[in-house]
Amino acid sequence: MLRVAGPRLLDERDRSGVQLALDADPVAACMVASRVELAGVDSWRLGGELWGVGNKLEGLCFAGANLVPLRGERLALRAFADRARRVGRSCSSMVGRAELVLPLWDELSAHWSPAREVRADQPLMVLTTRPAQAPDPLVRPVRPGELDRYLPAAVAMFTEEVGIDPRLGDGGVGYRARVAEQIASGRAFARFEDGEVVFKAEIGALSSRVGQIQGVWVHPDRRGRGHGAAGTAAVVDRLIGMGRVASLYVNGYNSPARAAYARVGFSQIASFATVLF
Repeated sequence: MLRVAGPRLLDERDRSGVQLALDADPVAACMVASRVELAGVDSWRLGGELWGVGNKLEGLCFAGANLVPLRGERLALRAFADRARRVGRSCSSMVGRAELVLPLWDELSAHWSPAREVRADQPLMVLTTRPAQAPDPLVRPVRPGELDRYLPAAVAMFTEEVGIDPRLGDGGVGYRARVAEQIASGRAFARFEDGEVVFKAEIGALSSRVGQIQGVWVHPDRRGRGHGAAGTAAVVDRLIGMGRVASLYVNGYNSPARAAYARVGFSQIASFATVLF
């Protein structure tokens, strides 16, 4: 039986064990794996902390801008909740496999500020081959000089999806910088017509094995015409060409998006959940 004395803060000495744990669930762990592959395990480079439980990391959790439980039975999740209560909430959301996020939130909900929303059913989907849907040939990487044309669509997508304007607090300086970074890295894609974004999406996380697509958005005036499926297929085609598995997760209630992703060829392998603050 796993005996839990409390999670420990992991460092570079734990990297091989962390990598083994992430490799065991590469699609669900993509967000964290992409960070670890780039920055290692030490928190000062990682942009967050990795907490571990057990000699073989039977429990693993990332704590940064998002709180991401990666593996663990109930005792490990309870240990993570204890640590999270002690340090206080600094994350903007909890996200990951539903069977980990929801029990962890059960432990924390009485101690942290109330959630704005709990999205308990978010199918996690993958595609390992070229898309079944023909890719939109006009979807391409956004160029750095197109930031000002791309940014309004990014703001609209974020506001529509998350429920808050990402420019609040600093007038949009931080969000603009993040979008500019995505563009500079070649991971923002769009179809432009007359200088306006018709479709957009990003590769939000990119590990050595998986690319996670996020921020899929179609201009409201152009919805229902197949732009979402064809545009997503173009991004999938790029990922498959890079030797990655394509992945995304979608709200269970979003029937049009789920239908579009099914046309592209995605299939569900698990369920995510997100707690928004």
